[in-house]
Amino acid sequence: MPVKVVESREGEIFDIELEESLLRKNEELAQRNRRLLESRGVTAIDVMGSIGSGKTTLIKQIVRRLKDRYSIAVIAGDLTTTIDADRIREEGVQVVQVNTGKECHLDANLVGRSLEEIDLDKVDLLFIENVGNLICPGEFPLGAHKRVVVISVTEGPYMVVKHPYIFMDAVAVAINKIDLAEPMGVDISKLEMDARRIKPSIKVVRTNGLTGDGVDDLIDAMGV
Repeated sequence: MPVKVVESREGEIFDIELEESLLRKNEELAQRNRRLLESRGVTAIDVMGSIGSGKTTLIKQIVRRLKDRYSIAVIAGDLTTTIDADRIREEGVQVVQVNTGKECHLDANLVGRSLEEIDLDKVDLLFIENVGNLICPGEFPLGAHKRVVVISVTEGPYMVVKHPYIFMDAVAVAINKIDLAEPMGVDISKLEMDARRIKPSIKVVRTNGLTGDGVDDLIDAMGV
């Protein structure tokens, strides 16, 4: 059975350059999504990070570990493809792909439409993989209960200090691809300190999505 795809319609994507009233509308829709999720007993986690940071690989590792304990669904955000959704679907969970066209983030409206495609009565835990970007998604709450940021050492030593806002609402950050830190000349401890300067309470975990190192610690950090 092919992955379901939700396409953005003309004029319905909310962009951060638009006037404040639309941002308020997004907040209202996010609250509506939250109420719907809570009415069905679903906990949702918004996973944010740049393209290539390893979001999909980490989500697969997390799903693999948790699918025997929870009924899981995933909303995968991307511009045009179903590549990520197809990869996650291999784990045997409900997956909906959201294609945003040219937009750099998911918004609460698109997530709300995606929730209509999921049998929420059969879901305990929902992961929302946001579009690969460290700027736009931070401005658009989706109705998720928690937000997690994935960064990769391959993005360089200044990734955190250059993108502080996306960490402010996050409960945890995964510093991924730690096996590449030395050849990339990146000090992981410095990235950890940068994240904690922005948000002292944030939980920082070192991960390797390919080997699964640190994934259990990330699950603990998310509180699931």
